[in-house]
Order: sequence, then structure tokens, then C-alpha cells
Amino acid sequence: MLTTFEFAMQELPWLFAVGTFIFGTIVGSFLNVCIYRIPHGKSVVFPGSHCACGAKIRWYDNIPVLSWILLRGKARCCGGSFSIRYPLVETLTGLLFVTAWLQNPPVLALVGFLFLAFLIASTFIDLDHMIIPDRFSIGGAVIGVGLSFLVPALHGVESTLPLLASLEAGVRSIAGMLIGAGLVYWIAVLGEIVFRKPAMGEGDVKFVGFIGAFCGWQGAVFAMFGGALIGTLALLPMLLLGKFRSSDTAAAEAQPELAASGEDPAEEEWTPGPSHIPFGPFLAAAGALYFLGLSGWVDAYFAEMVELFTDYVR
Repeated sequence: MLTTFEFAMQELPWLFAVGTFIFGTIVGSFLNVCIYRIPHGKSVVFPGSHCACGAKIRWYDNIPVLSWILLRGKARCCGGSFSIRYPLVETLTGLLFVTAWLQNPPVLALVGFLFLAFLIASTFIDLDHMIIPDRFSIGGAVIGVGLSFLVPALHGVESTLPLLASLEAGVRSIAGMLIGAGLVYWIAVLGEIVFRKPAMGEGDVKFVGFIGAFCGWQGAVFAMFGGALIGTLALLPMLLLGKFRSSDTAAAEAQPELAASGEDPAEEEWTPGPSHIPFGPFLAAAGALYFLGLSGWVDAYFAEMVELFTDYVR
């Protein structure tokens, strides 16, 4: 049976990639339900999918991605619009699952599917509600530790003694969870002291702990600082664009009065945009990048830094 499976993977890799993408879109469809219902305290199982008008969505109108395209984003029952986020989440999940499948052995890829699904759901819930549910952070961390004992390869542990490998991987997972959560906690504390207001939410602390449980302390540290870099690169253009737009609008509206008073409109003060931006999506992006290809480089960099520090201490 296993030989047949391995033979099929070697001879028909595209078939497994397509199947993985389809499976990912189905999971993405379920994640859409989780993203909408969990923050409102609703069951993700009952009732079944239904339109905003109350009509039940039939199975042929609920095919991931395809149904939205065929219906042109409109509900068949009432003509109401469905958000483009639905096919985007489904497509994103499918693409990330395919990437995990192509880069990892089957068992490790299956673990990655769960990790990525938690990242995706947490990202969009945080974007909508500025929260990361404990079922994804704390629950995900517990699952990550448990899977580390069962699948030592998750932390790159190989040994001829299965029990020893499981213990080592489990310890690495627990260490990653504690170091990740502890790092973010102290950064949040110091940020609150410096800026005199909360710099990071408690949900971010638990979320990095969850990433550490799956990716070890290296992944947790990378998620923290890599997420900050991704956030800076993503937000800086928007902040600059907001500055220019705000300045232009203020100058245009104040131009007649300023001209009459003899003041220079270029001296208008810029008021920045929203002060609360969810950090979870950037942490999730960095965690996904680590798992899907950057782990080797990141681990090698940290190993070199540890070696240099050890030599310096000696």
C-alpha cells in the first residue's frame, strides 16, 4: 500500500498538488465560517451555510471559489452580494497548502496544514475584531506541543530511538512556546513603559507562543522581528500616502482662509491615521514564511549567532 502511494507521488506529482489545492479550498471555505462565527460566539457546525436573507445555500452554490465565480459574487436566492474575501481566503488556503505539500514529507505537510489554517483564521479575525481567539493561540499551542511529541520531524529531530526523538522535539516545542510568549511579553511591558500606553495586546503574546510551539524558539523570534519588518514595509507606504493626502486636502480646504491671513499652507500639521493596527496578521505572515521555506536560513543564522556568542564568552 505504502509502495503504491510513493510510486504514485513520484509518477503523478501534479495529481497530488491539484488534490491538495482542492482540499485547501475546502478547508478555506470552512475557515470563512470560523472567521465569521467564532468572534460572535456562534457554532461553526450548526446551522449550515445560509444567505443573509435566511435562505439555505445549496451545495452546488457552495463549491469553493468556483461557485463565487459562476454566480459573479451574487446570491442565487436574493441577488445579494457575497464578499470577495470568501474566494480569496479559499484560494490563499489552497495555495499555502500546496506549498507545504511540495516542500515537506506527507506527514509533516499534514501538520503544516493545521498550523497554516490556524494562522489564516487568526489573521482575518484579528483584522476584523482586533482579537485572536484563545482557541487558536492557547489551543493551537497545546496542539503544537502534542504534535511535536508525535511528529519529531516538525522540529527537525531524527533519532534511531523514537522515544528519545519525541522527548527532544517536545522539549523544543515547549521551549519555543515559552520563549516566544516571554519575548513578546517583555517587549510589550517595555513598550508600555516607554510609550505610556499598551504597545501590544495579550493576544499577540499567546499567538507567538503558539507559533513557537510549532516552529521552535527560532520560529517564534523570527515571527516577532520578521513580523515587525513585514508590518513596517506594508504600513509605511500607506502612512506616507495618508500623509500626502491629508496634507493636500487640508491645504486645499484651508487655502482661502490662509491666503487671507497671510499664512503659509505648507505649515499645516499632519494628523496620522488610525493608531490601533492589529499585529497578528504580520506575525502570522512571518510564521508562515518560516514554515514554508525560510526555516533553514533562519536556523542557520541563529546557530551562527549562538556560536559567535559562545566563543565571545569563552
